[in-house]
Amino acid sequence: MNTAGHIQLEPRWPVALAVFASALLLGMLPDRIRFFPIWVTWALGLTAIIPILAAALMGAKEPRWLRVERAAILFLFPVVALSTVANLMNLVTTMVERPADVSGVQLLSSSIGVWVTNVIIFALLFWQIDRGGPEMRLDHHRTIPDWLFPQETAPSEDVARDWHPTFVDYLYLGYSTATAFSTTDAMPLTARAKLLMMLESAFSLMTVVVVASRAINILGS
Repeated sequence: MNTAGHIQLEPRWPVALAVFASALLLGMLPDRIRFFPIWVTWALGLTAIIPILAAALMGAKEPRWLRVERAAILFLFPVVALSTVANLMNLVTTMVERPADVSGVQLLSSSIGVWVTNVIIFALLFWQIDRGGPEMRLDHHRTIPDWLFPQETAPSEDVARDWHPTFVDYLYLGYSTATAFSTTDAMPLTARAKLLMMLESAFSLMTVVVVASRAINILGS
């Protein structure tokens, strides 16, 4: 907290862009695969983007917007996670029962949309829950970390002064978890961190192995 009593804020533009990208990708899924109607998808996106923008503009003086932002993201996560499961089930059902109704290009583009959304929604959750949230980390509150980043164990001369994890670090954590299906960057320290990474890896594994591989097989035949 600075001398004027205002809360020091982490930049929110990467977060807003990630939420917008997720809503855009979900909205582009074919109707037979998309779980929610397109208007619900955009409504969910606005439910997260508006508090994020409000937190960026007014959170320093009015901390309640930070609480609204946190509540919106924590609400959005289970909704989008369940939607991801439903989208995957629709993809697999269409692929197995009505293969003529969907082309290899549609399968591949849909699997990419679901996979990227999976990365983004878990990155948002990681960013919001680790050590109490972005502002708690920025002010270096002593809270138990969920993840240990390599910068925290590196020699001080190799790390920027006053370094702390930002949304980009959690986005990379989400990407590496979905890509490698294991820990490649930050080390999970708590049970909830490990369970969330397992869940993200399971979604990613199903998307890549079952759906994307089938799409590539159709395109190659």
